[in-house]
Amino acid sequence: MESPEGPLQEVRDSPAGRGGAESPAAAHRRSFDGLRTNGELGTEKREPRAATPRALPHELLHQNHTPRPDGSTGIDAHQVHSRGYASTFVKKILDCHVDLHENQHMTSRMSKFKRSLELSWVPNPITGSAAVFLWGARQTGKTTFLHDRYPEARFYDLLDTTLSAELSVRPRLLREEVLAESPRIVVIDEVQHVPLLLEEVHWLLENTCTQFILCGSSARKLRRRSRNLLGGRAIDYHMLPLTSHEIGTVDLPRALQHGTLPVHYLVDDPAPLLKAYVHNYIKAEIIDESATRNIPAFSRFLQIAGLCHGQQINYANFARETGVSAGTVRNYFQLLEDTLLGFTLEPWRRRKKRRLVETAKFYLFDVGVANHLHPEARIIVEGSDRFGWAFEHFVLNEVRAYLSYERLDHPISYWRTSSGFEVDLIVGDMDLAIECKSTREIRAADLKGLRALNEENTPRRKVVVSRSENRRTTDDGIEILPWSDFCGELWGGQLL
Repeated sequence: MESPEGPLQEVRDSPAGRGGAESPAAAHRRSFDGLRTNGELGTEKREPRAATPRALPHELLHQNHTPRPDGSTGIDAHQVHSRGYASTFVKKILDCHVDLHENQHMTSRMSKFKRSLELSWVPNPITGSAAVFLWGARQTGKTTFLHDRYPEARFYDLLDTTLSAELSVRPRLLREEVLAESPRIVVIDEVQHVPLLLEEVHWLLENTCTQFILCGSSARKLRRRSRNLLGGRAIDYHMLPLTSHEIGTVDLPRALQHGTLPVHYLVDDPAPLLKAYVHNYIKAEIIDESATRNIPAFSRFLQIAGLCHGQQINYANFARETGVSAGTVRNYFQLLEDTLLGFTLEPWRRRKKRRLVETAKFYLFDVGVANHLHPEARIIVEGSDRFGWAFEHFVLNEVRAYLSYERLDHPISYWRTSSGFEVDLIVGDMDLAIECKSTREIRAADLKGLRALNEENTPRRKVVVSRSENRRTTDDGIEILPWSDFCGELWGGQLL
């Protein structure tokens, strides 16, 4: 009679499961014959590991919260801010490592976003094991995504300080539990907190058919404290802020003001959460990892990075303003990239006639975080320069996310001549040239950059993304698209 638990019960009924001579690793490999090996993450049903609840501070649990329309209770960001205890509330939550996904009301709202990211792999042809790294800045929704997509996986949440401490002392415990329980999928969340676990994961990949999802907000600590990054056995994926495709009907002013980190986009007043986000980043990623000893200088650098977000990087100016060397400033920028809080946009360098600018630009990863770090952008006014920069950042993030999620190996850059002609974004080898204009009417002057570019390189498609209501095409082939049409065609695969 076939066991109701399938292959995993067969392992328990094998000589190893009955205490015989067969090793646990051999039994685990033997069970692979009954499991899926088609290259996608398995979905076999089994009892999920119960999450260990972590309590909020006593005084927060006993607040008299205002009921929400759906009958649930809790403090939202606006209530926190208006009552004047925002900093205390946020710090206590962060210090207790309470994830926003544990707020059931917020989790249910976040779960409505169908994320575009799909994780897949090619299993080891001998063992059937495989691994992926899922990287993403804090609060991009990695944990919620993994719980929603793989509810039956065996989860190790290393934000649980008790579990993290136990595995730090006895990393072999991971091996013992996996061999004993034979889970199909194992998720290790915030894996950078216990780098030694990668040695155990490596062994399990060689000796079992387990598939691992290793999730984290920074590979920096893993590179610094572990020599083992699985030797090319794990595929890298990245979770980025929400996209228009995931949100559905986008409230553009909200997206440009709040940013598109899921919680920040959903709340009415994200200011307290944005403030906490930046402060928590400095604490967790800079102080705790000892990435730099000069925290005041880095804090000044971060403020200037917010002011210069989306502009060409001038290392000498940054060094002068922060009081450190240009080399240190370069390290600070690298630190932001390593912790997934920013990225550089390289210039297009293949010159034909015009002399080109060869200085990279730097962007913070989220529109809302960039706004918070800029003193003039806390409230963005339509028609202002900051509104235009936020709109450009929004479009750039859409393209980055599409290329990442679709696994398209197209470099992105910007094109600028020494005389001042500029095109905001070049995708691939001139496959797509994009100019972003936040205005509702596009004039001839707005097309000068694309026309200058077309004289030298002839892009396959030339597009202006704007807030105009209707689409049109000029005589020389420049397409003027409403931003919603652009996003629709991008995610529909019609642009690239």
